[in-house]
Formats: sequence, structure tokens, C-alpha cells
Amino acid sequence: MDISEIRITLRDDNKLKGFASITLENAFVIRGLKIIEGASGLFIAMPSRKRKDGTFQDIAHPINMATRQWMENQVVAAYRQEIQKVENGEIPPPTRHSNYDDDGHGSVMEESF
Repeated sequence: MDISEIRITLRDDNKLKGFASITLENAFVIRGLKIIEGASGLFIAMPSRKRKDGTFQDIAHPINMATRQWMENQVVAAYRQEIQKVENGEIPPPTRHSNYDDDGHGSVMEESF
């Protein structure tokens, strides 16, 4: 399995550093991965939805730790490349957003059943 494309949307927030969308094998897209600054550094959080009881459930996620680390390494590397573009003046810096989504449709879905 290969990640054929990674799109990063930067955010100006203390912990939420951006969103990522990944395309697997030019055939399957996963949107709404969050790039988070944690106590031990950057990590990615999988797209999730809010359940009726207020908890969150991942919509899509790796089955094993090796796949999670592989995916996280690639997304974090793409994030760092975007930050480098900002530092080089190639793209504008991120702005603060009140609505945290990467495609205008929201990254958290309400469960309706």
C-alpha cells in the first residue's frame, strides 16, 4: 500500500497544527486527519465522529501500530514540508480559524441513528 498524495491544510492554533487528507493507491481518500502538537511532539489523530453519548469514535484508522507509525511519519513529513514553504515565503502563513475542518464540510459528523 502506498500513499499517493498527501494534502496539508495548516492551522494557527496552540495544539492543532493542521489537517491532512491522504490518498491511498490513487484509489481511496481519507480526509480529516488532525496534526496535533502533543507533549512528546507531533502526532496524527484519525477522523472521528461524535456519538450521542458525547464520546468520539474513529471513522477510519490503522489496524496495527506499524501501519499507524508509517502513516504518521509520512503525514508529519508532509506537514514539515508545508511549514518549510511558509518559512521560505513560498506560501502564506496559516490563519486562525474558528471552524476546524479541512474541506468546508466539517471533520466531525453527528451520529443520527
